[in-house]
Parts: sequence; C-alpha cells; structure tokens
Amino acid sequence: MEAGSKVLLMGNEAIARGAIEAGVHVVTGYPGTPSSEVIMALSQVSREIGMNVEWFANEKVAFEVALAASSAGLRSLVTMKAPGVNVAADALMSAAYCGVNGGMVVLVADDPGPHTTQTEQDSRFYALMTNLPMIEPSNPQEAKDGIIWAFDLSEKLNLPVLFRTTTRVNHTSSDVVLGEIKRYDRKPKFPRDLPRYVRASMTWNLKRHVWLDEKVVLAEQYADVCPLNKKIGDGNISIITSGVSFSYVLECLRNLDMLKKFSVYKIGMLHPLPLRMLREFLYSSSKILVVEELEPFLESRIRALANFYNVNIEVHGKYDKFIPREGELNPSIIKNAILRFLNKPVSLKEQVKVNVHPPSRPPPMCPGCPHRATYYALLSAITSLGYKREDVPIMGDIGCYALSLLPPLEAIWTEHCMGASISMALGLKFAGYDKPVVATIGDSTFFHAGMPALTDAVHFNSNIIVVILDNRITAMTGHQPHPGVSFRADGSPAVEIDIAKLVEGLGVKNIRIIDPYDIPHSIEVFKEALRNRDGPFVIISKRECALLAKRRSGVKKRMVSIDRDKCIKCKSCITKLGCPSILWDENVGPIISNTCVGCGVCVYVCPVNAIEVV
Repeated sequence: MEAGSKVLLMGNEAIARGAIEAGVHVVTGYPGTPSSEVIMALSQVSREIGMNVEWFANEKVAFEVALAASSAGLRSLVTMKAPGVNVAADALMSAAYCGVNGGMVVLVADDPGPHTTQTEQDSRFYALMTNLPMIEPSNPQEAKDGIIWAFDLSEKLNLPVLFRTTTRVNHTSSDVVLGEIKRYDRKPKFPRDLPRYVRASMTWNLKRHVWLDEKVVLAEQYADVCPLNKKIGDGNISIITSGVSFSYVLECLRNLDMLKKFSVYKIGMLHPLPLRMLREFLYSSSKILVVEELEPFLESRIRALANFYNVNIEVHGKYDKFIPREGELNPSIIKNAILRFLNKPVSLKEQVKVNVHPPSRPPPMCPGCPHRATYYALLSAITSLGYKREDVPIMGDIGCYALSLLPPLEAIWTEHCMGASISMALGLKFAGYDKPVVATIGDSTFFHAGMPALTDAVHFNSNIIVVILDNRITAMTGHQPHPGVSFRADGSPAVEIDIAKLVEGLGVKNIRIIDPYDIPHSIEVFKEALRNRDGPFVIISKRECALLAKRRSGVKKRMVSIDRDKCIKCKSCITKLGCPSILWDENVGPIISNTCVGCGVCVYVCPVNAIEVV
C-alpha cells in the first residue's frame, strides 16, 4: 500500500511492516508468543519483496544467522520471546564486542502477566549487561516507526539494537499510518578482521570492550533525540513512564481531568537513557511517580540520577509499593497509584469488590489432540505394571503437551524450560533414582534444546524413557514449521529431518514409533520401555496436530456416536480422558459435540463398548 495509507494492524504486523519499510534483507527467529506473528506476517510476502525470512531450530542459531548477515553489510531482524534471549545470550554478549556493518535489530517480546510464559522476565536488564542500545515502543504505530529508527541507529553505531516489546504492544491492534518502503541493493561481503571477530585473544577482547564503551558514549547523544521520547503537559508534578504504561497513564489522567496538572515524560530509549532531557525534567519537577511494568528498572536509575545531580526530590514507584512489582499493569492500578501520589483517597467506586467468582477456564488440549492419547496410554502402562502414579516421575517440557498437567490426566510433574525434561530425567537417574523416569518433549522443542541432553543420556547409558511427541509442527505458538517437516516459513519445500534416524544417529539403541490413536499398541510399547534396563529408550509418538488435520480434511467429518442402550453413564469417557468434545447431560449422559474430530480414543476408554466411530 502507498505511503500515507492508514491500516488497522496488530503490533507484530506493524513491526513486520516497519521491517519492510526499513529495507531489511534477512529475518530470522524461533516461534514464541507474543513475538511469532512478525515472521508469520513477513513469510507471506517474503518472496514477493525479496526478503529472506525463516524459522530456525532455536534462538541462538537464529541470532547468529542474523548477525552474520549484518556483519556482511545486510540489514537483519531476529525475533524471540523473553526466554529466547536467554538462549541467545552467549551470542548476544559477543555480538556487542564485534558489532555489525548492516543494521541489526533484536526483537525481544516480554510477557508481563504472564500470559504464555514461564516467568515474568524483564529483558531490559540485558541492555545493561551487554551495553547495547534498547528501544521500547508504546503502540503499533511506534512499533513500526521505532523499528525503522532502530535500524538507522544500528548502522550509525555499528551495534545491534535491542527492540523490547510487551504482550499488549505485540497483540494490540490500532490504526497505523504507513511510510515509504526503502530498498537497499547490497551484496553480502564479510570482512576479514581477526581482532574484531575472534574472541580467542584476551588482548583483543579488552580493546573491543573499550570500543564498545566508546560506542555507548556516542549512543547517549542519540538517546535524547529518539523519536519515541515524548513529553506531554507542563505541570510541576511529574510521571516518568515507558512502553504501554504510557497509554494507561494518559487514559487515567484524561479520565481524572488532571492532564494539565502533570508533566508526563515517556522514555522511548531505555539504554542509554536520554540524560539531558531527564536532568531538565528532574530540576523542573516537585515530585515524580515512575510507572513501569515488572522490575523497577527506570525507577532505580531515576533515583540514582537524582542523587548524582544533587536534586532533592520525591521519587515514588515500586520500591514504596505505589506500583506493584508483579503482574501486568492496567488503568485501574495506575489510577489508584496517581490518587495515592496526590494524597487523595481512592474513590468508593474503586474500593467496591464485586462478590463474583467466575469458574476457572484453563486452556484444554484440543479435541482429538494426539498428546492426550499419548499421556493416557503412558499413564495406563504405568498403573498396569503395578506402579503407583507417584512412583514414576514424568518430566514435562514447553509446548501444548504441558496442558497434560490439568485434570483428569495430571500427567507431568515439571515444566522448567526448553529441553529440561530430558536433562531433569537424566539428573534423577544420575542421582540414583531406582524407579523408571520419563521425559516428554515435543518435536520442535527436541530440535531446539533436547538433543544435547539425550546425547549425554546415551553417553552415560542412562535408563531414562524419552517420549518425543511429534505432532508435525510447532503447534503452541501458531503452527510454525521446524526441521522435522518438509516446508519452510513461506511454504516452499525444505529437507525433512527424520527424528527416528536422528535419534539413532545419537546412539540410541531402543527406538519405537507409535501412533497415539492406537491405544492398545501404545500401552504395550510404554510397558516395554518401563521394563527396559538397557540405556535410554526413545518412543516417538507420531500423529499430526488435530487442528491441522481437520483443516486439511475440509468439510469431511469423522465423528463418534454413543449407543444409548449400552451406555451406563459411568462418565469414564469424561473422567479418564477429558476431551472437550464430550459433554455431559444429567438426563441423557455423555453427548458428543460438533467439535469432535473422530480420533476414536474414547472408543477404547469406554468400558462397555458404547462408543463407536462413524
């Protein structure tokens, strides 16, 4: 669309558009909510606009691919969610020393709440640790415009630039005014510069550290002119904020009719800070409220700056509990903080607590999810061999299958981080645990972080059971491809890595492939694995994600029916399986909803053969 057009875009789509306008050549990443839609959007048009866009096995690989492209003079963007930057951290630290030649932006999406992440990680501290510039937008328009400025800044400083977002910016939709699309006709050329790119020399490393510190001094000049910095109002009572919190602050001040009473300063560049503007702000304010999500990142530095500049000023925020340190902020929380900041009581309306307790609605596995069948078969095998449920630890991992923690399965015991299921199973055996230990891990997660631990399990001949839940896609984050499928991000062909052959290549002797819908056979294979005492036993539970399978089948329906004459209303189909397609009616008994995909697992579960596939 032409420059000047106004389009409704999600924040991630706005970032994708910004990458297009910035003339980016290479985009890499690993799927992770809330960042996934950037690459999903770009992959649809990548071939048309001549942009290389792809998912990679993990964030470290994705980062290093993008780093190489930018080192060769091209512009690159790498995307990841908050825990992903931990995986890429080793490469990120060294990238700060070598720098880049073409612009490189690292999109890191944090998840206050959290909504879909194991921790409320605050990735802003990576800016301090790496000494790399960090920018944070407040809305989709700023996300698009800010990422373009970030690429320009990256090339001025010859440094990667961190672009930090949060869930509400990534997934909020609003009108975005489009800009001109740039095109850079660059050919990759990697310079041979050993002191810059080789970290084996400690003398060179020290010199590169000095180089980096000089770049930070230069970056301070750009911090004050960052287009995402904003100052609103001329009051002597001040609020300093950043990101989506800025939108909440403005909404609250407008609703309270106090906008003219305050000066609101939004910081768009988090590191290095815009010191000149902050110094002026400190001198002109009588007291300051710092509004930010997660850790007191800005507040700590504002307090330090006030002390450094000898400004005797009240600073309130998280340290004195004006703003909560945990969870996501919202206008109600900020309104209460502003009223307290002004020494005004919270209104009665705000104090009213409605005595309503809606039922919990945790996300279930989808109808026909092959993971449900896998865990059912595994649990059945454990009990059929005489073990108690508490005898056999089942280590979980990151993915859809983590939903097996919910009733009625309640299967997994842990969900730590990517790939930890195999490592923790290995650790229990390493510590001398004398009963079977099971690790369950998804196909994409296995490629991401599971292989090193399995390699060690083979090396130590550890008697662990590893169940690779191969549903042929990275399902939890929106069905992105991984090395185990035959297509790329844009749908073009790719070489499919055979997981069974890969596992065999790692040295595993005991490998079985099961179809989880075949419950009797699956139970027998799991029983064989539980009896095994000859090193690692790998079971690949292979069945396409039910959602993808249903989309491929189109209007064709394969459902199950219930013979009411045989049904004894024992509820086994519900209490043992937990499929959301089976509902309960007190008069009729179980009812099959139209969401059923006809997987037939409930046929096996029914003790009186009252269910059949039609």
